[in-house]
Amino acid sequence: METLSLLASGFTVALSPLNLFLLFSGCFVGTLIGALPGLGPVNGVAILIPLTFAFGLDATSSLILLSAVYFGTMYGGRISSILLNIPGDEPAVMTTLDGYPMAQKGRAADALALSGVASFVGATVAVIGLSLFAPMLARAAIHFGPADYFALYIMAFATIGGVAGVDPRKTLLSALIGLMIATIGIDPISGVPRYTDGNFHVYDGIEPIVALVGLFAISEILVLLEKHIKDRSKAIPVDGWMPSLSTLLSTKWAMLRGSLIGFVAGVLPGAGASLGSVMSYSMEKQASDKDGTFGKGDPRGVAAPEAGNNAASGGALIPMLSLGVPGSGTTAVMLAMLISLNVQPGPLLFERQPDLVWGLVASLYMANVTLLILNIPLIGIFTRLMAVPTWALLPIVAAVSFVGVFSISNSIFDLEVMIAFGALGYLLRKMDISLVPLVLGLLLGGDMERNLRRAMSISDGDWSILVQSWISIALYALTIAFLGLSAWLAIKANKREKARNLAE
Repeated sequence: METLSLLASGFTVALSPLNLFLLFSGCFVGTLIGALPGLGPVNGVAILIPLTFAFGLDATSSLILLSAVYFGTMYGGRISSILLNIPGDEPAVMTTLDGYPMAQKGRAADALALSGVASFVGATVAVIGLSLFAPMLARAAIHFGPADYFALYIMAFATIGGVAGVDPRKTLLSALIGLMIATIGIDPISGVPRYTDGNFHVYDGIEPIVALVGLFAISEILVLLEKHIKDRSKAIPVDGWMPSLSTLLSTKWAMLRGSLIGFVAGVLPGAGASLGSVMSYSMEKQASDKDGTFGKGDPRGVAAPEAGNNAASGGALIPMLSLGVPGSGTTAVMLAMLISLNVQPGPLLFERQPDLVWGLVASLYMANVTLLILNIPLIGIFTRLMAVPTWALLPIVAAVSFVGVFSISNSIFDLEVMIAFGALGYLLRKMDISLVPLVLGLLLGGDMERNLRRAMSISDGDWSILVQSWISIALYALTIAFLGLSAWLAIKANKREKARNLAE
């Protein structure tokens, strides 16, 4: 009953005129960004964050807008996957396996409508899970001590990207760069400046929002400039928008299974929607592919990964809100925005700022309905937007980035820092190094250091305090389990690759 009462108060917040406008705008813009190949949810949210500062939005309104954009990009990513065989983002990769073959068979409308319904089911399951489990996790996290939080951050760094199959060496390098950047500024214990080179601009450290806009938005501009995308694949025309009832009924269990698997994957720190999509498709193929139809246009191969990646995107909000540890790259960017607005996600957030938390949850219920309405009858509009040339996108992204960052502090130095991080992001992407571990290191490095030093102060320098509580021991055990799963997945992938090479 308490949850229902809090949720009712959340709807009061979400139904304010400003938040309703931001919700609808975020859903629409997010779907547009998701439909454009290459941008994806992380870049979409990072590009729009400066606008929240430029318009002077408070933390609740900013979070509602960016969450609507986040969910919208997850919906929109399926459009180019099905019509162009080009994933709008990484989680949509699995949708291409059966979505594009369906479109080639003249069932593009069925595939798009089915994926829209599956996205709705997955996202709704995730929001229900967010309503039920996030407060429970927050209440449990209140009992965490400094050593337990340090163990939690170790788990976040150890599992980020590794479960999804990213090269662990590159992941570690990226995380270490982020941790190094996080040490710039005044030492939190001694008050001594570190790595500032006498520059007073960085005594407070690197502003996370400035770094993130540079890493994602500016580096994306450089990547697009390099690619010179001129010849895009011709999209398959879409006739009609209503899904076939028989198709929907035949995929109901695939949607449900994909939603549950995706939600669990999303809650894991660092796993995110990509793992949710892969696991949902793989599990559904093992459970349902009796006739070898997966990969040839089977509707269940569209429904499962779409439900999985949207459920994972909602599930990723749980560790961010309850523990202050992002569950995905996009939630890491959103965490940076909240920190810049002096809002610290974690177990006390539910007690100190219930309007923010439950206003967000209520808005997500509304966003799912809005996105379902947008993504089925208006699908023709979104498909036409894939013809937007790259040269038209670049000035818009650049203008939003520069104006937004300048509006935060009115500092030319911040613009220079943004450009520097853009160059760094471009170089890392050229070397196929994920930016997400770097972001995690930048955001969590300060808290990780403070908790470690606080624990050592409590124990008078005795390192055994790090493994004395059952909470920290359980977290270290989970870390080892996740790393073991990562190694197992890597071994399986190598075996499949060797078998494929032998077959060729």
